[in-house]
Amino acid sequence: MRKRERYKRLMMFLASVLIVAIQTGVFAYVWFHDYNSRAVIGKLYWNRGNYVLILLYALMVVLVSKLFSAFKVGYWRVFDVIISQILSVLVVNSVAYLQLALIGRWKFLHHITPMLRVTAVNLVAVICWVVFMRVLYAHIYPPHKLLLVYDLVNPVALEKKVLKRRDKYSIAGVVSIEEGMEKVLSMIPGYEAIMIGDIPSHERNLILKECFSRNIRCYCLPKISDIMIMSSEKLHMFDSPLLLFRNSGLTIEMQAAKRLCDIVLSLLGLLILSPLFLVLAVLIKGYDGGPVFYKQDRLTKDGKIFKIYKFRSMRVDSEKHGARLAMKADDRITPVGRVIRKIHVDELPQLLNILKGEMSLVGPRPERPEIAAEYTKEIPEFPFRLKVKAGLTGYAQVYGKYNTTPYDKLKLDLTYIENYSLLLDLELIATTVRILFQKENTEGVESWQKTASSGAQTEKKTI
Repeated sequence: MRKRERYKRLMMFLASVLIVAIQTGVFAYVWFHDYNSRAVIGKLYWNRGNYVLILLYALMVVLVSKLFSAFKVGYWRVFDVIISQILSVLVVNSVAYLQLALIGRWKFLHHITPMLRVTAVNLVAVICWVVFMRVLYAHIYPPHKLLLVYDLVNPVALEKKVLKRRDKYSIAGVVSIEEGMEKVLSMIPGYEAIMIGDIPSHERNLILKECFSRNIRCYCLPKISDIMIMSSEKLHMFDSPLLLFRNSGLTIEMQAAKRLCDIVLSLLGLLILSPLFLVLAVLIKGYDGGPVFYKQDRLTKDGKIFKIYKFRSMRVDSEKHGARLAMKADDRITPVGRVIRKIHVDELPQLLNILKGEMSLVGPRPERPEIAAEYTKEIPEFPFRLKVKAGLTGYAQVYGKYNTTPYDKLKLDLTYIENYSLLLDLELIATTVRILFQKENTEGVESWQKTASSGAQTEKKTI
């Protein structure tokens, strides 16, 4: 098993090359067979120009697929990769058709059928590729036999998370460091991988070094300080390595580029979605006569309070007994609200907040001041996430779930802040489109579930 691990990256790289070549080949055939003729563009395209056009298509496939994480067959679940591949094909072929229309001076607008054939064939190809590669991957790389190491905190929650990915992990053993580090270290050689829970740094370092010496893969839940270390800058000023922690958030250049992107995309979004806004407004108003929008105090950069806009999805009196979590089958949610929550459009009015400069397209989810205060009592580092503007989507929104604990959401938000780039923003926006198809990201919590260690029955989506 360990020997085969060395070839995993090579196998996935060759598999990615294969699917890119298939999609490009289909496009090339249609270009030569249907488009590159005097009847369509008035003259034959220059020979070398054909190769440039086909190469551009291949590059688009690679870039857009990476943006949607469409090559991660062994990492994401099958459904997630299929959705990513479908979105990639649709985006690439839409851009390619626009490119062809410009080449043919818009004559291609009357010749859309060949491009539709390219899209259909490529959709079938990518779905077959994902299924085949997942079966092959599972055969070559079966789930790792995992040893879960924990401290005093009951590992049930972590076990449940791991068990959701039985295709990758198989918990073969569980041990607490309370049983003694000698026993824990002696168990390591009998497993293919070790997963370290939230344990003290000293004990964790001993396990990491033991795994390193034996070439055993190790998974570790990071602490907040670990996230800061991962994003530090390496310096070699003398013969002792140094790590530099700037701790300054986004630079002025990053803030300017991010703000420009926010203005352009929010304006474009409001323009495109205006008909949908009108339809939703009529439905919400028509159901009970209440207000269309719901406004609420939320926190953004540096702890500033602003009014967030959302389409109202609950009854007008939904919080007459105070704020509380949205439960599964919550009777406060209106029929219209249930639909708009399921397809995530209740959040779209926040494009207005983005245009006003109160929010960004990507950033930590805006929290209610009173709820943030409750979390801060239990997690003093919780305000760290306010180094950037709140976002419509973000790292925690994409990689977390509705019922992810505040501490885990904080770590996800800090991962975004400490590793920010414009490319990361684009990747998160693209991934957000994919998770719209994932039900578990919007499920309410069970009646017994709490998301703050203080036990306060409050969370983000209270209305």
